[in-house]
Amino acid sequence: MSYDRALTVFSPDGHLFQVEYAQEAVRKGTCAVGICGKDAVVLGVEKKAALKLQDPRTLRKIHQLDQHIFIASAGLVADARVLVDMARVECQNHRLTIEDPPTVEFITHYIASIQQRYTQSGGRRPFGISTLIVGFDPNNTPKLFQTDPSGIYYQWKANSIGRNSQTVREYLEKHYAEDISEADAVKLTVKSLLEVVQTGSKNIEVLVVTKGGSRTPSVGEIEEIIKEIEAEKAEEAEKKASRRAPAA
Repeated sequence: MSYDRALTVFSPDGHLFQVEYAQEAVRKGTCAVGICGKDAVVLGVEKKAALKLQDPRTLRKIHQLDQHIFIASAGLVADARVLVDMARVECQNHRLTIEDPPTVEFITHYIASIQQRYTQSGGRRPFGISTLIVGFDPNNTPKLFQTDPSGIYYQWKANSIGRNSQTVREYLEKHYAEDISEADAVKLTVKSLLEVVQTGSKNIEVLVVTKGGSRTPSVGEIEEIIKEIEAEKAEEAEKKASRRAPAA
């Protein structure tokens, strides 16, 4: 029997191959990074270069779900658009019914539930995306969550999804610090993306979410951060070279 064609049939070793294929689609998607600081949450994504005749506004990797909640995805863009539309409607339903803004975990749980639902019924396929969901809860606590095609979700201090996500995650593990400030979180986000993005600021988009709202640093701001990072690397390389130089 071909277990990789039937979504609702487990293989003898307990795998659902179509869910694993969806996770492979995520691994081939462009990279996204999320970092949760003490007073801000930062999302950074690798953007594909727009074609000469293409409107760059249609190449979106970061979407707003509510006034205080944002989402980035890696994987199939069309699947992401469907989930984003569903989550936006749920945010408004929550406000209308409860008369309070939804928490970040509430929306994460909703998105993960939809993804899980598509792994247990015939005639449909799993969503081929993972998401990073960031925002501030009503008590002004910054939050970062990740969902997978299987429907599982976790809360993180810092994480990455998409192409070369393991490399970026290892970099974050080495350089992340508790209670990181907003400026340092932005810098660390750009640094971690430079591990996989070779074309510089034109293909990097960053979103900063704070208690007071959100902002998107311009290409010029990101270029300044990259110059600062490169200067630090050059200085560190000089120090290493001077240590290796033999004494006179």
